[in-house]
Amino acid sequence: MKIGFIGTGVMGKSIVKHFLTAGHEVAVYNRTKSKTDELVEKGATWQETPAKVTNASEIIFSMVGYPSDVEEIYYGTDGIFSIDVAGKTLIDLTTSTPTLAEKIYQTAKENGAAAMDAPVSGGDLGAQNATLTIMVGGDQATYDQVVPLFEIMGKSYSLQGAAGSGQHTKMANQIMIAGTMTGMTEMLVYAKAANLDVPKVLETLGGGAAQNWSMTNYTPRILKADYSPGFFVKHFIKDLKIALDEAEKMQLDLPATKLATELYERLADQGFENDGTQALIKLWWSES
Repeated sequence: MKIGFIGTGVMGKSIVKHFLTAGHEVAVYNRTKSKTDELVEKGATWQETPAKVTNASEIIFSMVGYPSDVEEIYYGTDGIFSIDVAGKTLIDLTTSTPTLAEKIYQTAKENGAAAMDAPVSGGDLGAQNATLTIMVGGDQATYDQVVPLFEIMGKSYSLQGAAGSGQHTKMANQIMIAGTMTGMTEMLVYAKAANLDVPKVLETLGGGAAQNWSMTNYTPRILKADYSPGFFVKHFIKDLKIALDEAEKMQLDLPATKLATELYERLADQGFENDGTQALIKLWWSES
């Protein structure tokens, strides 16, 4: 199958590798061309614009940073919709807004194409290990067509409903993650202040009701002072603000999510916006 992939960052690069290993032809584009060099060496084809990626492909994936980036690669001068997309399938893996997902779906439909929003969860490790959770919004027929590709990149995938539903599900996911990240961080701060053996505490908690993905995957990094981004602080702030905006539209108040957003904004203000989300501990602990 001829696949296009726009956005080869921390997670996108690993997904493209899985597609290449599975024997698919992959055309790639990234704003920073050098980030595609390894993929080209492995057999991917570089294209100069999102439009050219689209022209060379049957199914086009996008995975960029912000809703504004999604808007640009779809509706910009050299964007996906600047060419004839009839018969193509467009899948946005970016965590973006439900409103933009609905807009892309409608534009695609008007131009004879299919579109789905399919944000993912699992971070860099999930992408590397092909264990991502994929939350999909769109039509059943399109979903059925794409499932074989979801099987290559993830271990859990499901159609949540109409266009935009994948993004709403991702917002629910990020709300939950916000709670586990703040809980994990404060747990570490408390355990250390109480002069406990932190690794022993983690082993104990991991066998009980406190066990969670954030603790399993991020505490080892924190204890090694590894704040490399599996998922950027700046992108998590973006996600939480989308969640809060959507909650406001539904007349919901989410105080815990608001507090988590404020904490991460404080972290970003201190210059750590390009660290991984586990860097929240820096509000209490120094990097050493």
